[in-house]
Amino acid sequence: MQQEVFIRFNADQETVVTLGAQETTMAPDVARRWLDDQFIANDCEPLRASGKVLTADKLMAIAQAVGLKRFEEDIEFRQGYARAALAAMGKSVLRVDLESTRVSY
Repeated sequence: MQQEVFIRFNADQETVVTLGAQETTMAPDVARRWLDDQFIANDCEPLRASGKVLTADKLMAIAQAVGLKRFEEDIEFRQGYARAALAAMGKSVLRVDLESTRVSY
Protein backbone atom coordinates (compact mmCIF):
# COMPACT_ATOMS: atom_id res chain seq x y z
CA MET A 1 0.00 0.00 0.00
CA GLN A 2 1.35 3.39 -0.99
CA GLN A 3 1.53 6.03 1.72
CA GLU A 4 1.58 9.81 1.18
CA VAL A 5 2.13 12.99 3.13
CA PHE A 6 1.03 16.26 1.52
CA ILE A 7 2.63 19.40 2.96
CA ARG A 8 1.09 22.70 1.89
CA PHE A 9 3.12 25.76 2.81
CA ASN A 10 0.85 28.24 1.01
CA ALA A 11 -1.29 28.44 -2.13
CA ASP A 12 1.79 28.29 -4.38
CA GLN A 13 4.02 25.89 -2.45
CA GLU A 14 3.17 22.28 -1.80
CA THR A 15 5.12 19.05 -1.76
CA VAL A 16 4.08 15.43 -1.65
CA VAL A 17 6.16 12.71 -0.05
CA THR A 18 5.27 9.27 -1.32
CA LEU A 19 6.44 6.12 0.41
CA GLY A 20 6.14 2.80 -1.35
CA ALA A 21 4.77 -0.36 0.19
CA GLN A 22 8.29 -1.79 0.48
CA GLU A 23 9.50 1.04 2.73
CA THR A 24 9.68 0.17 6.39
CA THR A 25 7.44 1.98 8.81
CA MET A 26 8.44 3.28 12.22
CA ALA A 27 7.00 2.09 15.46
CA PRO A 28 4.79 4.82 16.94
CA ASP A 29 7.13 5.45 19.90
CA VAL A 30 10.15 5.73 17.56
CA ALA A 31 8.16 8.12 15.35
CA ARG A 32 7.25 10.34 18.29
CA ARG A 33 10.89 10.39 19.41
CA TRP A 34 12.01 11.35 15.87
CA LEU A 35 9.50 14.21 15.85
CA ASP A 36 10.58 15.32 19.34
CA ASP A 37 14.23 15.36 18.24
CA GLN A 38 13.42 17.37 15.11
CA PHE A 39 11.24 19.79 17.07
CA ILE A 40 14.19 20.55 19.35
CA ALA A 41 16.88 20.47 16.62
CA ASN A 42 14.99 23.03 14.52
CA ASP A 43 14.27 25.37 17.45
CA CYS A 44 10.51 25.00 17.09
CA GLU A 45 8.21 26.84 19.47
CA PRO A 46 4.95 25.52 20.94
CA LEU A 47 1.93 26.79 19.00
CA ARG A 48 -0.30 26.95 22.07
CA ALA A 49 -0.05 29.48 24.88
CA SER A 50 -0.33 26.63 27.40
CA GLY A 51 2.95 25.19 26.10
CA LYS A 52 1.31 21.83 25.38
CA VAL A 53 2.57 20.40 22.10
CA LEU A 54 0.34 17.93 20.25
CA THR A 55 1.72 15.62 17.57
CA ALA A 56 -0.12 17.61 14.90
CA ASP A 57 1.48 20.80 16.26
CA LYS A 58 4.92 19.20 15.97
CA LEU A 59 4.26 18.23 12.35
CA MET A 60 3.29 21.80 11.47
CA ALA A 61 6.08 23.44 13.48
CA ILE A 62 8.80 21.24 11.99
CA ALA A 63 7.57 21.74 8.42
CA GLN A 64 7.35 25.49 8.97
CA ALA A 65 10.82 25.65 10.52
CA VAL A 66 12.63 23.73 7.77
CA GLY A 67 10.63 25.04 4.81
CA LEU A 68 9.95 23.67 1.36
CA LYS A 69 13.60 23.83 0.30
CA ARG A 70 14.71 21.23 2.84
CA PHE A 71 11.92 18.87 1.80
CA GLU A 72 13.03 19.22 -1.81
CA GLU A 73 16.77 18.90 -1.20
CA ASP A 74 17.14 16.51 1.75
CA ILE A 75 15.81 13.08 0.77
CA GLU A 76 16.68 11.50 4.12
CA PHE A 77 14.85 14.21 6.06
CA ARG A 78 11.85 14.15 3.70
CA GLN A 79 11.39 10.41 4.04
CA GLY A 80 12.06 10.47 7.79
CA TYR A 81 9.43 13.17 8.26
CA ALA A 82 6.87 11.22 6.23
CA ARG A 83 7.57 7.93 7.98
CA ALA A 84 7.41 9.55 11.42
CA ALA A 85 4.27 11.55 10.61
CA LEU A 86 2.35 8.56 9.29
CA ALA A 87 3.41 6.27 12.15
CA ALA A 88 2.75 8.85 14.89
CA MET A 89 -0.70 9.64 13.50
CA GLY A 90 -1.51 6.01 12.58
CA LYS A 91 -2.61 6.90 9.05
CA SER A 92 -1.55 6.04 5.48
CA VAL A 93 -2.40 9.46 4.01
CA LEU A 94 -1.82 12.72 5.81
CA ARG A 95 -2.23 16.39 4.88
CA VAL A 96 -0.27 19.05 6.73
CA ASP A 97 -1.61 22.47 5.77
CA LEU A 98 0.49 25.25 7.27
CA GLU A 99 -1.62 28.02 5.79
CA SER A 100 -4.79 26.85 7.53
CA THR A 101 -2.86 25.35 10.49
CA ARG A 102 -4.58 22.00 10.08
CA VAL A 103 -3.52 18.38 9.91
CA SER A 104 -6.04 16.08 8.29
CA TYR A 105 -6.29 12.53 6.98
